[in-house]
Amino acid sequence: MLKDFLEKRLKEKEILLMTHIVLGYPSFEDSFEIIESMVRSGVDLMELQIPFSEPIADGPVILHANQKSLSHGATVKKCFDFSTKVAQAFDIPFLLMSYYNILFKYGVDRFIEKMARGGLTGAIVPDLPPEEGTDYLSNMERHNLAPIFIFSPTTPYARMKYLASFGKGFIYCVARKGVTGVNTDFSTELDSYLKRCRESTNLPLALGFGVQEKSDMDFLKGKVDIAVIGSQTIRLIDREGVGAVEGFIKNLR
Repeated sequence: MLKDFLEKRLKEKEILLMTHIVLGYPSFEDSFEIIESMVRSGVDLMELQIPFSEPIADGPVILHANQKSLSHGATVKKCFDFSTKVAQAFDIPFLLMSYYNILFKYGVDRFIEKMARGGLTGAIVPDLPPEEGTDYLSNMERHNLAPIFIFSPTTPYARMKYLASFGKGFIYCVARKGVTGVNTDFSTELDSYLKRCRESTNLPLALGFGVQEKSDMDFLKGKVDIAVIGSQTIRLIDREGVGAVEGFIKNLR
């Protein structure tokens, strides 16, 4: 199970690192090279985004990557084929991230069965609350996959407890209200929010939306279990190319 893997890994490291990529950006060949570099550099788990035309939780950097991937011919089938390939090639957990419209059109049960057969460990569907996700949750449970739910600074404590009751693996805490890719002030203002997150669940906590450099990772040690890097890696690839990824990830440690 994903939670067991994370707890075992946390005995070896102060904080884990999860990276986020958009599948097919800049190309599927590049995506494989990026993943290979990230795993070699010590990434603990990865979030693979199936591109979507209206990624409402994502800022301009990831939105651009989604649009480019789609324009280059990315499809759900290609993303599943690719995800299965990397899950078999690398010995870390891979999760799919997508929006509910993709699951709905593909067929929720078919989508989750495909995940399970492909060796994926869980999914992040940011626009699907548990109240509307009965089929999703029952199928995830049946296939022993982890549905990852999201907390934000505006989530009431009672709602955190409710969401956590459906979650498996870990909870994804967003550092601020809004979309990905915007600067976050990593300061003591986060402390009270993360304390509420910690008190609401016994699952490991991941924090994303604004993690960009080693100082952010250092700040989060002891506060959360997993730091999530997404937009910053895509910015780097856009500026310097795929070859810059390995050094960037190693420097985060």
